[in-house]
Amino acid sequence: MSKVAVVYWTGSGNTEAMAAAVAEGAEAKNATVEQILAADFSLSAAEEYDAYAFGCPAMGAEELEDSEFQPMWDEVKGSLGDKKVVLFGSYGWGNGEWMDAWKEDAEEAGANVIDSLIINEEPDDDGIAACQALGAQLA
Repeated sequence: MSKVAVVYWTGSGNTEAMAAAVAEGAEAKNATVEQILAADFSLSAAEEYDAYAFGCPAMGAEELEDSEFQPMWDEVKGSLGDKKVVLFGSYGWGNGEWMDAWKEDAEEAGANVIDSLIINEEPDDDGIAACQALGAQLA
């Protein structure tokens, strides 16, 4: 049984809803899952997990949230090794450039990014199902 960390930052609640659905998808495949706010996750905690889902909405000019999420991400991204990683988040403008840049940053740091998902605004039923499928990939 794998142990999955679903680590996220949310402003409006959309990414939090996505995180819950990602966790449900992994749990449905018998993974042990912990949902963790970005401010509560660190390099030492990262060692405890077999797979990771990181969630952050697009902020500003299509970038990661910079006061809590980005510092945590910068600390842990290089230590993820060959463990499975998925990235997810919501956006309200633009075309998803922040996810493309984030995925590239993760891969350059050596992370094994197996998939990513963006959803415009609040996830609808199809979006929740896509999040659950994303979580299932980690289990």
